[in-house]
Amino acid sequence: MFFKTLRRLAPIAFLIATALSAADDTAKAHVPALKDVFARDFLVGAALERSFYNGTRPERSALVVSQFNAVTPEIAMMWQFIHPEENRFDFASADRCVDFATKHGLVVSGHMLVWHQLTPAWVFKNADGSPASRETLLARMREHIRTVVGRYKGRVKSWDVVNEALDDDGALRDTPWRRIIGDDYIEQAFRFAHEADPDAELYYNDWGVESGKRLEGALALLRKLKAAGVAVSAIGIQEHVNLDYPGAKDVDKAIGEFAKIGVRVLITELDVDVLPRTPEMDEANVDITRVKMTRPEENPYAGAGGLPEAMQARLAKRYAELFAVYLKHRDVIGSVSFWGVTDRESWLNNWPVRGRTN
Repeated sequence: MFFKTLRRLAPIAFLIATALSAADDTAKAHVPALKDVFARDFLVGAALERSFYNGTRPERSALVVSQFNAVTPEIAMMWQFIHPEENRFDFASADRCVDFATKHGLVVSGHMLVWHQLTPAWVFKNADGSPASRETLLARMREHIRTVVGRYKGRVKSWDVVNEALDDDGALRDTPWRRIIGDDYIEQAFRFAHEADPDAELYYNDWGVESGKRLEGALALLRKLKAAGVAVSAIGIQEHVNLDYPGAKDVDKAIGEFAKIGVRVLITELDVDVLPRTPEMDEANVDITRVKMTRPEENPYAGAGGLPEAMQARLAKRYAELFAVYLKHRDVIGSVSFWGVTDRESWLNNWPVRGRTN
């Protein structure tokens, strides 16, 4: 069985490294599409920035259709962009993404409904600038979720209901949602989402939950939600990883632990960082971005040669290692989605240092 898996993963490792680095090629004639390789195992998706679905770059849209069978709007459904003002929704970009997916038979996952970042300040304040009350914030949360989820009912299969609510110690993060509403804000968000679309798959999404206190915290949170009768069906493991961490054994164990408590697993934001880590990267704060590199060693692959062959081999090996774990747990994993379509558009090129070449 071990050698059979190795034989299957060898071409897959090459395919993933090739597909994710080919920015404008619609397909490679000598390799099958990712969605076809894993057709019997799980959906394979990607987060899409606007140029992949708004019709301005047909070659990019073709690449998505050729390789994937699931998509996630990268930012179009985040509160800051879809609900920028209290009495104004902007569905233009999200509609284009869902329409594109519907046209091509792609499964859509909505990202995201409740997060402490990229949420406008007005959400948490009264008209005079004072903090909103619990009742006011709950009403705003319910209206936002009812409107967004209701608009795409039957067209969006799953929703990232609450995103990154845990701190590094596994306890709930101190956010405006928690400070104003209380610890039950997560439960309320899930109830509102289920009310808006009873048939949608609802999941909690977070990073770093493969081991340690974050894994313990995620398990405790999901147990609590299930005990309260909340319709939480899956955990979204983001999988923003590097070449060495987290270990494959940790990923394997974590997926098994989530399966034990009766939730499915979605790999929601997979990418592999090949550059040296900086202290900022441990804070998971999208607002932290240094203006420029301060040391040459922070950006070793910026030259015309790109990623050296030896590093490309390490990257391919890393993808093969991760996908071996995903295949082992194909019975509980519903989808594996990359955070972006190609390395050229990856957010890792500009965070936490602008101008990186990842």
